[in-house]
Amino acid sequence: MAFSAEDAKTASAVWEKIYADVEDNGAVVLSRMFKENPHTVSYFKNFTQLQSVAETTSAAEIAALAEVRAHGKKVFSALNDLVSHLTNVDSLKGTVAPLAKQHATELKVDVKDFRIIFENLLDLIGEKQDTDAKEAFKKVTDLIYERIKAAY
Repeated sequence: MAFSAEDAKTASAVWEKIYADVEDNGAVVLSRMFKENPHTVSYFKNFTQLQSVAETTSAAEIAALAEVRAHGKKVFSALNDLVSHLTNVDSLKGTVAPLAKQHATELKVDVKDFRIIFENLLDLIGEKQDTDAKEAFKKVTDLIYERIKAAY
């Protein structure tokens, strides 16, 4: 699936608004993942603050943790890079491949957990923007998820 120039322009505009608050929005997406899918906390054994409070605290409190905020920013920066390659399938594949390989082999992340992050991201887009923005960006997350699965 390739993106048309118009699809890419729309998706980029949606993303730009979310990425403008990269640290807060990245932390929100991750904190929701941790609360709604507790098994994902196990991927972050080196996050000592998260490990000590994940079961007993709220998503908002998790989002305030420095390690969650830093990693949320890292995740969103990677997504920002992927969004910039939407109209070039080969470039997108080349950008996704090392990310997928690291998560599959080194970090042992189940590929399905990328879908969780993307669903939380889409929910946030719907809250901060609107349903049209959420639907427009779903095309992006679907494409990236398919590329990640193919590279796993």
